[in-house]
Amino acid sequence: MGFELDVDATRWRHGLTAKVESTTGLVPVIKGNGYGLGRDLLAAEAGRLGLDTIAVGTYSEVPGALAAFTGDVMVLTPWRPFFSDAVLDDRVIHTLGRVDDIAALAAAAPGARILLEGETSMARHGLDRHELAAAVAALGDLTVEGFAIHLPMQGSNFAEAQSWAAALEASQVEATTLYVSHLTPAELTALRTHRPQLEIRPRIGTSLWLGDLGALSVRATVIDSHLVARGEHIGYRQKPMPRDGTLLVISGGTSHGIGLEAPKATSGVVQRGKSLAKGGLEAAGFSLSPFTIDGKQRWFAEPPHMQASMIFLPASATAPEVGDSVDVAVRFTTATFDAVNLR
Repeated sequence: MGFELDVDATRWRHGLTAKVESTTGLVPVIKGNGYGLGRDLLAAEAGRLGLDTIAVGTYSEVPGALAAFTGDVMVLTPWRPFFSDAVLDDRVIHTLGRVDDIAALAAAAPGARILLEGETSMARHGLDRHELAAAVAALGDLTVEGFAIHLPMQGSNFAEAQSWAAALEASQVEATTLYVSHLTPAELTALRTHRPQLEIRPRIGTSLWLGDLGALSVRATVIDSHLVARGEHIGYRQKPMPRDGTLLVISGGTSHGIGLEAPKATSGVVQRGKSLAKGGLEAAGFSLSPFTIDGKQRWFAEPPHMQASMIFLPASATAPEVGDSVDVAVRFTTATFDAVNLR
């Protein structure tokens, strides 16, 4: 036992199936830490769902995806000629967002399968719409599988998606498949209605894999417990305890993604006065942890260690026993677990 994720497999898979059945052309995104569940597990689930394509973040993720999934693997990070880990395989679909790179890949790997990407208001990667003609001229023998736009997460994206769809149809790009991100179901329906000549394929990660958080529970093991007195100094930083209580040492530290966001320090007389008025431990320099014990979210006794956290529990609370598990709230996209258990 340690820092573990338990998955209600039946409930979780029911949610996946419902999402796939309600979302025509869905391409699951499987990148980074695999949304906490692990990329190999998600690739296997994509195969179980009968999907034909998955999207990964970088080329370093491609070999594992090819091994775990039998369909096509799309790379979201645009190909660059200086990438030493780029995988050239018949099942890999490369993204291209610069005219120079299109020409370079055409020379290096004639016949490679590609997506052209448009630069949206994200301003991250992609071709300006005025570059589409030059992009087509540079294609050589590359096989264009579609066109992609990566949209912001905030606000309505329909107008921008509609604009790019129009630009694609008016261009010389021989592609009728448009890959999109961050459109609502209603926006997808509207875009398909306005552009029936295009096949719209949404690339979805979070709302697919983490769509039903009730199917996921994170627990951490109490690995030590000590009674402490007010003023007693503890931990690496020898911070004095604010009152009598119990110091718990719990599995889960920075290597698991705990406390990676820097705690907000109490600064200024006014802010410190507000904290003091509330009577919270923040006024003493403590930060709230993601661990829930005896019905309340508890405070870090000091910043989390690499593999464990020290949590202060006041004497008025009931302390768990060594070996017990406690609930943890995590950001799944930055969490790493000792084990993922499908039950």
